[in-house]
Amino acid sequence: MSATMSPSELRRRIRSGEWTTPTSGAATGFLQANLVMLPASHAFHFLLFCTRNAKPCPVLDVLEAGVTAPAIAEEADLRDDLPRYRIFEKGELQEEVTSVRNRFQPDMVSFLLGCSFSFENAMLAAGLPIRNIEENKNVSMYITDRQCRPAGPFKAPLVVTMRPMTPAQAVRAVQVTTRFHLTHGAPIHIGDPADLGIQDLNRPDFGDPVTIHPGEVPVFWACGVTSTLAAISAKLDLTITHAPGHMFVSDLKDEHLAIL
Repeated sequence: MSATMSPSELRRRIRSGEWTTPTSGAATGFLQANLVMLPASHAFHFLLFCTRNAKPCPVLDVLEAGVTAPAIAEEADLRDDLPRYRIFEKGELQEEVTSVRNRFQPDMVSFLLGCSFSFENAMLAAGLPIRNIEENKNVSMYITDRQCRPAGPFKAPLVVTMRPMTPAQAVRAVQVTTRFHLTHGAPIHIGDPADLGIQDLNRPDFGDPVTIHPGEVPVFWACGVTSTLAAISAKLDLTITHAPGHMFVSDLKDEHLAIL
């Protein structure tokens, strides 16, 4: 991981194929975002889904149809500047790629949604552990038994990320992350994963399992992968998303979006 790399340098390396791994811990202190691209004909209902489920799907930006240059990153192109993308047809995963330049359609609308990687710098500054960074892994992500509010053809269960820490650290994590409301904010659950319908922490639905030390408890945050499950639930002809953990890194500082 390269915490000190600038966002523009990270995007350059991603675009050239030098960086194809998860972005947790990369360009520390800069806002990271989930990506969903889908036809303009369904953009309103997807935006409505995100508005109704703002905790897992906080909207950072919505681009005009056919536009791929977001305002939050200079000279960026959403077709090339994420390490890995997923291509879905009729809701089924077709392939995972490092560029979608040859698949993006002129009628597609791009959504950038807040990501919990964006408050990791504040957590680290507070002395809190981020186990997936320590172990050089992707964050653990789980599908819960909690259903989001549907909108039009879009529906999804809530997805969460998990970071283990001691109970005292968990209290501090609540204090640190609450003000980052556009990047999921405070944890939604601390403790027993069964309360979320999660049966085995060693078998995440996305990402990698991490070590939970004696005396630690799992701490769960809402996760933007919820937006991916919602987007593909409509079984559209073509949907493009980021691959879990492989985010878009913007030029905005995390602190700019925090509630001070």
